[in-house]
Amino acid sequence: MNDKGQKLKLVDMGDLNVTKLSKKKDRGNYIHHLINDIKALDMMIDQGLIEEEPIRIGAEQEFCLVNNEFSPSNNSLEVLETINDDHFTTEIGNYNLEANLDPIVLKGKCFSVFHKRLKSLLHKIKKSASKYDTKIVLAGILPSISLENITLDKMTPMIRYEVLNEAIKDFRREDFNIHIKGVDELNLLNDSVMLEGCNTSFQIHLQVNPNTFVDTYNWVQAIAGPVLSVCTNSPLLFGKELWRETRIALFTQSIDTRTNSYVLDENQSRVSFGCHWQTGTITDIFRDNISRFRSFLTTSYIKDSVDMINNGEIPKLRALNLHNGTIYPWNRVCYGVFKNKPHLRIENRYIPAGPTLVDEIANMAFWVGVMMGKPEKYNNIHNIWDFKDVKNNFFNAARYGMATQFYWNGKNISSQRLILDELLPMAYKGLYKFGVSPEDAEYYLKIIKDRITSHSGSEWGVRSYRNLLKTYKRYEAMQILTSRIYEKQTMGHPVSTWEILDKNTEKLPNTIRIVKHIMNTDIFTVDKNDSIELVLNMMQWKGIHHLPVTNHAKKLEGILSWKDVELYANKKEKATISVNRLMKKDVITVEEHWLIEDAAKLMVNNNISFLPVIRRDKLIGVITNNDL
Repeated sequence: MNDKGQKLKLVDMGDLNVTKLSKKKDRGNYIHHLINDIKALDMMIDQGLIEEEPIRIGAEQEFCLVNNEFSPSNNSLEVLETINDDHFTTEIGNYNLEANLDPIVLKGKCFSVFHKRLKSLLHKIKKSASKYDTKIVLAGILPSISLENITLDKMTPMIRYEVLNEAIKDFRREDFNIHIKGVDELNLLNDSVMLEGCNTSFQIHLQVNPNTFVDTYNWVQAIAGPVLSVCTNSPLLFGKELWRETRIALFTQSIDTRTNSYVLDENQSRVSFGCHWQTGTITDIFRDNISRFRSFLTTSYIKDSVDMINNGEIPKLRALNLHNGTIYPWNRVCYGVFKNKPHLRIENRYIPAGPTLVDEIANMAFWVGVMMGKPEKYNNIHNIWDFKDVKNNFFNAARYGMATQFYWNGKNISSQRLILDELLPMAYKGLYKFGVSPEDAEYYLKIIKDRITSHSGSEWGVRSYRNLLKTYKRYEAMQILTSRIYEKQTMGHPVSTWEILDKNTEKLPNTIRIVKHIMNTDIFTVDKNDSIELVLNMMQWKGIHHLPVTNHAKKLEGILSWKDVELYANKKEKATISVNRLMKKDVITVEEHWLIEDAAKLMVNNNISFLPVIRRDKLIGVITNNDL
């Protein structure tokens, strides 16, 4: 969030020239400055230097770049260079960018103004992107993103991302093991932090009075589940239907510095909801983070922050902000300096990007309203509620969206009833209390209410995707879904008004048709040690004429056709003959990015009707004459 060159947003590693913390001398120097920053923050609080009012709001808008086929477009640096605007910055994925909005005081028509500014910024980046045949899409997780987009060559080619990746991998000393179970299940090993690039969010900043900061932070934790439940927008990843807000599970695992063998220990993940209520002062929150998480990055330091305060200067607490920028709680505590005045704020990190700008501003108005409208009965909530109930509410909301049953104030209540009966009225009061115009409050909060009686972004995505799968294979359905999201975002109507896509939705025009569009991914396979009797029965049960032979790592080792085994249908020895004796080991294959017409020629020229599709020698699909 820039305002005439001054930053209100968190100074994280993206704003500094960082290096990996490896030398003993550098580590000692960094820790010295980190502890000094804590002392300096305490001094500023004691001396009343932290700004108490006015209350400002701000946001960071992350978004995806896609090509004409609505797949990720790896040209963020070219687009960024063309626009030449300090409001925009890079993300770890070379197909993502971020816009930092100028802060604005919470009053009057602030949300309309914010909406207008955001629209203007995105219009500017759209014009720049169009020069590269690139489009902008807002989505918590882009439906059309695929495994090929999370390799290291898709990382934005900047030193700070390489340093981050190397540092986290050094901490882990093993690949990232991703396991998310929803309606479908995702099991994935990845060798870098690039899975983080799948996530885009609309991060909201709210300035907080230092005198009530800890109680306010506990309240922001208490409401996180219900707020998230009505804002979910990321139900799909790699074509699989997972959580209603899959980002929560994915981000937690994609940047975890713990090795899998230590996950069951008391060590807390760097991406976390927390493990207890906060008490004491805001510096105690920072102290807790420093105690739990070791630093792995450093930067240059010019001045001592304590000396600066003693000399009447305001420090930026560079060491503390760098450490804070490598920890990712869903509600993050932030320190910043705006117009030479230090301030404190909370950054909401769990709300996804999209589905439209108006939906995002509605999410912002709802969260800010509930934050500012807290009734007195919820003061010191840490003495009334069990933290584990609040944490459970948050993860249930991520899993089930508006189908969540919350444990709230000592009883179970549905998401719809809680929001309609308590949180929306609370939000109205909170916005009115700070002088937000009734016109703004009613317009944006009505969008939240309409979602409850209609559908959220995640519900629209799930229902539409399921319908598309009745007509199309997974990859094409993912592309079509992304294209329709783009079209509807361009129109600008809230997601609650979007009609669910039906199975007859038209495919993309002028799309380059590749094997990935038509291949079957629900494949039956056998092991080379299986019996021919099993093969015969599988083929008859499932009405199939070919069975790929794979090992435990899904590497293709051979293929069996009905012609290979039919002679054994009535022979007793079929129970003792292994697949290895009869399978063809010299198998003709294709890769997923082959043109369909080339795959068809290959089948005709070799007089075959079955073609395995491989990626790095592993079987990922098959195509048959019927698919062609």
